[in-house]
Amino acid sequence: NYRYKKEVATVALEKLNNFEAGTVVTVDELKAKGYVKNKFDSVKILSGGELNVAVTVKGVQTSKAANEAIVKAGGKVEE
Repeated sequence: NYRYKKEVATVALEKLNNFEAGTVVTVDELKAKGYVKNKFDSVKILSGGELNVAVTVKGVQTSKAANEAIVKAGGKVEE
């Protein structure tokens, strides 16, 4: 049913390279950079590209591959 459809904004993993190491990346941070716009119910980071900085992703959904890449780069994912 369209009425119950959830809008998920997606962000490519490589976009996180534009944050400084140690940054806590939240939905608000992604909005401030212009990576998510319009109305959405949630945000999900997908594994597009490589990640070269250690960031903490907080309150944002991640795909399994993106999660692994974030940890491999020295970062972490928190709920």
